[in-house]
Amino acid sequence: MKLSEALKIARTKPPAGAGKLKVYLACGFTPLHLETFLAAHLCQLSPERDVEIQTGSYGDLRGNLARLGESRCDAGAVVVEWSDLDPRLGLRSLGGWGPKILEDIETNVAASASRLLRLIEEAAQAAPVALCLPTLPLPPLSHLPSAQAGAHELALQRAAQDFALKAAAVPGVRVTSQQRLNESSPLAVRLDVKSELTTGFPYRLEHAARVAELLARLVQPRPPKKGLITDLDDTLWRGILGEDGVGGLTWELDRRTHIHALYQQLLAALAESGALVGVASKNDHALALEALGREDLLVRKEELFPLEVNWGQKSQSVEKILRAWNVSADAVVFVDDSPIELAEVKALHPEMECLLFPKDDEQAAYQLFITLRDLFGKQELLEEDALRAESLRRAAEFESRAQDAPSGALEDFLAHVEAEITFAPVDAATEARAFELINKTNQFNLNGARLGESEFRAALRRPGAVSLVVSYRDKFGPLGKIAVLLGRVENSTVKVETWVMSCRAFSRHIEFRCLEYLFENLKVSEIEVAYSPTPRNGPAREFLAQFLDEGPDGACRIRRKIFMSRKPALFQKVNSVSHVRHPATID
Repeated sequence: MKLSEALKIARTKPPAGAGKLKVYLACGFTPLHLETFLAAHLCQLSPERDVEIQTGSYGDLRGNLARLGESRCDAGAVVVEWSDLDPRLGLRSLGGWGPKILEDIETNVAASASRLLRLIEEAAQAAPVALCLPTLPLPPLSHLPSAQAGAHELALQRAAQDFALKAAAVPGVRVTSQQRLNESSPLAVRLDVKSELTTGFPYRLEHAARVAELLARLVQPRPPKKGLITDLDDTLWRGILGEDGVGGLTWELDRRTHIHALYQQLLAALAESGALVGVASKNDHALALEALGREDLLVRKEELFPLEVNWGQKSQSVEKILRAWNVSADAVVFVDDSPIELAEVKALHPEMECLLFPKDDEQAAYQLFITLRDLFGKQELLEEDALRAESLRRAAEFESRAQDAPSGALEDFLAHVEAEITFAPVDAATEARAFELINKTNQFNLNGARLGESEFRAALRRPGAVSLVVSYRDKFGPLGKIAVLLGRVENSTVKVETWVMSCRAFSRHIEFRCLEYLFENLKVSEIEVAYSPTPRNGPAREFLAQFLDEGPDGACRIRRKIFMSRKPALFQKVNSVSHVRHPATID
């Protein structure tokens, strides 16, 4: 991104009624162009928000970190350079570069890193922090020739790595990737000596843009893709199944087809991390099952669901997989070695990411793997990630059994599935999953509103706050934490502002049990829900309409008497963890 482009983007007026995104940029140098690039990248990532960057005082990183925690910003972007760890490692302070002071610098850097880490930990308790650690080259301190690494130089680099390792373990702190920065901004073209000496801004423009981009992506991470649909022939393996047979398919180093083994390995890793992996292939179904059952395949057949293997159009197979997963096309990636197949799928699903598997270009294939890792990257792995694929299989079995039940016999079917629901408040153990559900669930979603981390935390700690995380299991298996509800109590009313439920939990009457639990537990006479229509929240609308005289519109009030008279029979066993109200709000 060029500076002129960044200025234009940062000055663009946000849409009317846009919510604020306030970010505190804490550094020890003059923020100057870094502030502009950060604002521009955040505007691109969150075009619906009015981005505001706050900055601190020059030369006072510690004070700026303290002010970050008090700023009530949505997030912090913190940049630590060598001069913040010891002024003698910068160009604007003098203190000697001789061999006698190297040990003292090393000691001072370690002490400074410890002090800064404590301040960052404190700041992260108030808002999430994106942290970038030293990116500039060390000055010419050592008596050694530049081709040789000295012990003190290595010790300083180790101190920075230890700092990064400890910071990455702090809840709420996200450390920028040095490897990714090295790829886009070589070390030799980062430092601008003239700018550092005249203005106190040490970065060349290209480097400032790269640092800002990484910080912005940590402040406003993109939602990870949910599913990957892959072709088989010349993609998952090398060879054409119908021509080469099951035994003729290869993914071996000595056959020069090892790139397919690496792809299989990556798919297995994505599945283990909670991504859905399906297959869309023009092939004989029985033969494909035999091939997918080969013991040397690096991704297990059980990790691939569903398998749409037939002679029909790829776009139709992809459509069936989307319905089986119940996810939108914009959350899915399709990988195929055929440009024609990719174009066909893209024509039917223009919002889907369609990527070519370059079977004859190993370097390009490896770049594809990096791209896929980035598209499916997530901040942390949760218990539900391990359950997702298997729970979808079981959900399909559940739906099939429910549909096979005689007309009007759904309640009888539900009475015998041995369902168990657990209600708990949002706390340290559940907030990561709750935040994830709120910001990715679309169909059973009251209003489609997404919450930033600071907004999410504020909703939990306001007076009268109510929060629920709902877990479910039955004889078909566990679904994990599948619903979240946030609101507050005012007089004899619960005002629900956020309520989402995973599509995997549909048709189990969980939503009815949620309202019943609020009525019974909080002893209120009515529940007000902040409904707003979205292009995809039809299931939420249909549910609410059952208890209203008119279709839901805006703030809808559900009265206890009406709800109790219209709800179906509920058979789930209910487990409850005390306090649906946040502990900090209970009198």
